[in-house]
Amino acid sequence: MRRLLLIASLLPALAGAEIYRWTDAQGQVHFGQRPVNGAERVEVKPQVVERDAHTREREARSERYYQARQAEREQAAATAAQQRQERDGECRELRQRLAQLPDGYRYFREGANGERIYYSDEELDAARRQVRERLAERCS
Repeated sequence: MRRLLLIASLLPALAGAEIYRWTDAQGQVHFGQRPVNGAERVEVKPQVVERDAHTREREARSERYYQARQAEREQAAATAAQQRQERDGECRELRQRLAQLPDGYRYFREGANGERIYYSDEELDAARRQVRERLAERCS
């Protein structure tokens, strides 16, 4: 496919090139790109190669394969970007939670009837350790 594109891109340059023909003193015919005395300009027409149905089908199949792989790469990139965004949000939340658990404060949760149930020092240490571990695991 790349070769076809290269050839197609060179055709206009070849079509614009001037070719000259001349015969030397020994009767030999020569061709060149620079005119010499007695040279005549030769018109060169590019040859059009017609591809058969099998070749066209193979090219179409290759193009479909390329487009499918391109779509897969784009989908993978979008999925990776979404996962990165979700991980960044989780990291922000974990850092915020760790910042809200400073040493020396008393934390509580509300019980079923609205009374405060305070966390013990061990529970707070475990929560801090858990948040730090999760940060190290997910956000390093």
